[in-house]
Amino acid sequence: MEIKSKLRVLVTTKLFSEGFSSLNEDFDVVFPTNDFFSKKEVIETISGFDALVSTFQFKVDKEVIEATKGKLKIIANYGVGFDNIDVECATRNAIVVTNTPNPVVEPTAEHTFGLMLVAARRIAECDRKIRLPHGLKWGVMENLGQSLYGKTLGIIGMGRIGRAVARRAIANGMKIVYYNRTKLTPNIELAYQAQRLDLDELLKISDVVTLHTPLTERTYHIINQDSFKEMKPTVILVNTSRGPVVDEIALIDALQNKRIAAAALDVYEFEPNISKELFELDNVVLSPHNGTATIEARNEMSRFVSQNIIRFFDGKSDITRVN
Repeated sequence: MEIKSKLRVLVTTKLFSEGFSSLNEDFDVVFPTNDFFSKKEVIETISGFDALVSTFQFKVDKEVIEATKGKLKIIANYGVGFDNIDVECATRNAIVVTNTPNPVVEPTAEHTFGLMLVAARRIAECDRKIRLPHGLKWGVMENLGQSLYGKTLGIIGMGRIGRAVARRAIANGMKIVYYNRTKLTPNIELAYQAQRLDLDELLKISDVVTLHTPLTERTYHIINQDSFKEMKPTVILVNTSRGPVVDEIALIDALQNKRIAAAALDVYEFEPNISKELFELDNVVLSPHNGTATIEARNEMSRFVSQNIIRFFDGKSDITRVN
């Protein structure tokens, strides 16, 4: 009897093995020994694999895709954003691309609201300064921040993550306005007491602006120099989506010149490089692309990726395909 060899899966980053337990049963899953595979290592070995699990820190470009030599059938991206993948090239090479939208919703929304609160109440700034001798002054009128209660939250991209942020904001007594290409259904708007506005109007009235949009040609620099001119000088900008949706040079200028009050960033235009000017500003909160970085989320993302691969090779259509 001929023994059928297992299909092979290459994972670009060393992840928890727990979430891949179901995939390991029927597939040969290869993880890097160190933190991640280099591009050179992937190019040299990818032609021996049927599936690739990529993370945001690994670029699956034309060179990588062409090195598959037609064997690779699916790129299962570990995250909701897939701008790290040349999807058009993958499609031309008959490779299916999937993502993991469901597991990222709550942790990203949680992180967003945390950044919002930290920036508004200057928690990170005070934490840094209180550790230094004479780093800050104590007093009733010192270290004043802003309250979020009663303020208006402008959400750019009212998808699942945007709505999860809105739910937290409503619990904190905030009012919700949003900008989408398409208007939400009346029952969804009613559930969030949310009003759809044009982008310019949203920027004018919002006390906090938070971004939850994918990176596309249309959303590249959706927040730019002109946007900051529209905003209140007291506004807080939060970005946990993708760095290039904000013009980082214009953001730095707005922060340095007090055109806006603060920014809280989990993503950066030139990631993994962070503009050095951001390190020098007290009115900026920085985190390292950490929106989904919880133990629970990582394991759930691994399970979701595994199911996309298993169901794809089983011929099922209910996978989160993006091409």
